[in-house]
Amino acid sequence: WTDDSTSLTEKLQKTNQSRIHFSVQLLVSRPMDKLRAFLHGREGNNDNRTVLEAANEASTLGWGTRVKGFIICLVIGLGCSVLGVCCLFIPKIGLIFFIVFYTFGNICSLASTMFLMGPMKQLKRMCDKTRAFATVVMIWKIFGLSLLFVILQAIAFAW
Repeated sequence: WTDDSTSLTEKLQKTNQSRIHFSVQLLVSRPMDKLRAFLHGREGNNDNRTVLEAANEASTLGWGTRVKGFIICLVIGLGCSVLGVCCLFIPKIGLIFFIVFYTFGNICSLASTMFLMGPMKQLKRMCDKTRAFATVVMIWKIFGLSLLFVILQAIAFAW
């Protein structure tokens, strides 16, 4: 009976080793095949996918990863915005730190929402009728007011 159990144990070990070998081979060979095809200029010739479909397939994230990315970007964005406001009280260079941290915080906060639904879907929803006004206000806030204050600063320097 012990001989049978030994041979059974050896068979199970060999089966597990072959499964592990097969899994490792799949994990290594598929990306390497894609890399070889890309380097030889054959990327995308084997299927009828568009470039956007291929990019979407390559960048698809799971729901857990999307939520983690959203939370991380949002916390970084809010932290940088608060840090920027706190930097206003530093004499002489506080305004520069405010501009850098507050701008980076806003960009991170905006980027965090793109993790939840993806960048293309986010942009499409921003252009919907119901959200068009909010999009225009946000773009005006970012670009229009910045341009206005740059012009005012140039006028103040010339004064």
